[in-house]
Amino acid sequence: MSAPAEAESSPSVVPQELVLGFLGLHMLGRAQTVRMAGQPVPTQVFLTVLGALSVSDSATRTTLNRMVARGLLIRYKQGRTSAFGPTENAMALLRRGRARMFSPTPFDHSEDVWTILNCPVPENLRNVRYQLHGRLSWAGFGTVQANLWIAPGRIDVEELLDDIFPAEALGLVQAFHGAPTGPSSPGQLLRAAWDLEALRAAHLGFLARWEAADPASAEALPQLLLLLDDWGRLLRTDPGLPAGYLDEVWPAQRSARTFQRLEARLGPLADEHLQQLMDAEG
Repeated sequence: MSAPAEAESSPSVVPQELVLGFLGLHMLGRAQTVRMAGQPVPTQVFLTVLGALSVSDSATRTTLNRMVARGLLIRYKQGRTSAFGPTENAMALLRRGRARMFSPTPFDHSEDVWTILNCPVPENLRNVRYQLHGRLSWAGFGTVQANLWIAPGRIDVEELLDDIFPAEALGLVQAFHGAPTGPSSPGQLLRAAWDLEALRAAHLGFLARWEAADPASAEALPQLLLLLDDWGRLLRTDPGLPAGYLDEVWPAQRSARTFQRLEARLGPLADEHLQQLMDAEG
């Protein structure tokens, strides 16, 4: 298989995202093979998998320790070594991302329904701003102006935010489903919230790394994790804007077909490799 991780145009991997991607495969399986494994993952398995993606052992260990401190992982002692499993917060994060990650139409939304969100962050909750912005970006929101966000489609804002804000702060959030009306226009709001050329460039970069890739079984698991990481980055960048506001050669559908082809080929091989690694440490 060609090696996108080594290409000059490949974005830098973030070890925490790779750990979460691995746990998603281990705890929930792929879209077609949902399971609840529940078995903590030994440190050596993380070292082996991330090491295949050129993440050093020290960086992997540091990442695991930081994720414990952040409430994303639980550490389990197994003799003289450790194993790690996701907390409930991490499991909620993994489940939340699955629907769009494996959607057959991840960039499709209704042309006439938008979610408009006024989301002020109280001063006493400043520490959640980074988490909030990441959550809204993943859900497809772009910023029109301070505290004002829009997203294509019908987003369940209460479900999206109720674990970030306490009830009194959630009551300050204002959300609407509808369509802009004059003098505003969806096109104007869209261009204010998103840089279309940057979105196009993100797709073309993804396609340059993956469209010609030819999977091989020996590296299926690390390559699938790299694919999922890159795909998730693209989904956070492009919310799936209505086709009526984009040109006829918009590359989103090519990106979706490329991901789905590779995931279908790499997935079963990666499942086998994952099980072998877990059995060897069991």
